[in-house]
Amino acid sequence: MELNDLIARRWSPRAFDETAEVSPDTVRVLLEAARWAASHGNTQPARFLVGYRGDDTFERIFAALRPGNRTWAGRASVLLVAAAAEVDERGPMPNTEFGLGLAVQNLVLQAVELDLVTHQIGGFSPDAVRESFGFPDHVRPVVVIAVGVLGDASQLPDDLRRREQRARVRKPLGETAFAGRWGEPAFPDA
Repeated sequence: MELNDLIARRWSPRAFDETAEVSPDTVRVLLEAARWAASHGNTQPARFLVGYRGDDTFERIFAALRPGNRTWAGRASVLLVAAAAEVDERGPMPNTEFGLGLAVQNLVLQAVELDLVTHQIGGFSPDAVRESFGFPDHVRPVVVIAVGVLGDASQLPDDLRRREQRARVRKPLGETAFAGRWGEPAFPDA
């Protein structure tokens, strides 16, 4: 068996084509993919704020990014804020960050299918986002997602260009999947 190609091709570049546009119809497909993610008890905690390069929403999301992320994220076609709704009509919802993570992964894999690239950004101010957009108290901004078309890495600062061009490496299964006892590899040959 081989790894699904969508998963194998997924990566998080910082080089975006600053001339490319991602249409609202395409963003709708990405958000539909997110909407169909599994969630604890079908609570569907994922919420998204959508900004297109050049509009006010994009600019306010961009302003909430840490300075290092501003060096490249402004070239993305779309900036999304992915947030977790932590309460519904039944009260506090369990495992909301897990549900949001599943929704974001669906969105990211749908982007790969559409020949787009994404980069999840943890370096931002959730408080700035909350204040700028009037988030309710029960909705927590978790991550910003840059979406666009792969650009030229030569536009990045030297340190980021080197990171962009290095080989993708993952820890072997022998270090991450265990059986019988913690630390005993589930797949000894991995």
